[in-house]
Amino acid sequence: MALTNRYDFVLLFDVKDGNPNGDPDAGNLPRMDAESGRGLVTDVCLKRKVRNFVGLVKGEQPPFEIYVKEKAVLNNQHKRAYVGIGKPELLEGDDKKRKGGDAVDEARQWMCRNFFDVRAFGAVMSTGINCGQVRGPIQLTFSRSVDPVVALEHSITRMAVATEAEAEKQSGDNRTMGRKFTVPYGLYAAHGFVSSFLAKQTGFDEGDLELLWQALTQMFEHDRSAARGEMTTRGLYVFKHDSELGNAPAHKLFELIQAKKNTDEPARDFSDYTVSVSDAGLPAGITLQRKVG
Repeated sequence: MALTNRYDFVLLFDVKDGNPNGDPDAGNLPRMDAESGRGLVTDVCLKRKVRNFVGLVKGEQPPFEIYVKEKAVLNNQHKRAYVGIGKPELLEGDDKKRKGGDAVDEARQWMCRNFFDVRAFGAVMSTGINCGQVRGPIQLTFSRSVDPVVALEHSITRMAVATEAEAEKQSGDNRTMGRKFTVPYGLYAAHGFVSSFLAKQTGFDEGDLELLWQALTQMFEHDRSAARGEMTTRGLYVFKHDSELGNAPAHKLFELIQAKKNTDEPARDFSDYTVSVSDAGLPAGITLQRKVG
């Protein structure tokens, strides 16, 4: 069933003794706003977890295949689209033919039908074999921690070495030293948007939307690692508009969800915060749905 409403949502999640999103350009330090000291998690990081969850629960089968995944060769997926629409001959010959010609729209629609993340988040599929571009109906902001966070650096030891040469150099001591970065605790908030107009263009429907809500509430449960510590979705607050254009500005709705620290000590647990939801301030034509919390 096609979407006929606009949605805006707030996602609250936390991390304890982990690195929620390391920056490879900064030695994998947790991402932070240099001026405010607040932690950051990119939209790409959260989309990766959604993709992984959908791939896990749907078994990577159409119409829930994942386009952007580990070790994927994107042009190979584009080839599948032209075979799928019955026009493999467009993959042969000169560059003009490989650009798809009039079949690009058909190839783009095939990609939307088969790949969840294409019809949800959009994709640029004009690299090499041309399947066009898709603007996704689901958009996420960077997540920002409610309060400043501290990045701690830890020395770690492995009781083994990788090569014989290393062992000889250490006279058999065989130790490998390393470093690890963690945030002791941080509560993060991300904002998201769902456009029914763009959903109609990609075929993103009510079933896909329910799968997105499920992914956002459960994705951290299936993404455990020593590096990320404990990460948990603490609240998913969905504002449903009565209309497709919307009944209130998104920022006014986001302001109704407030998380405040209730202790003078450094926060180390979700219980150190109080989350308030101002139902009384809901504008006309808006329904608040709590998926978690």
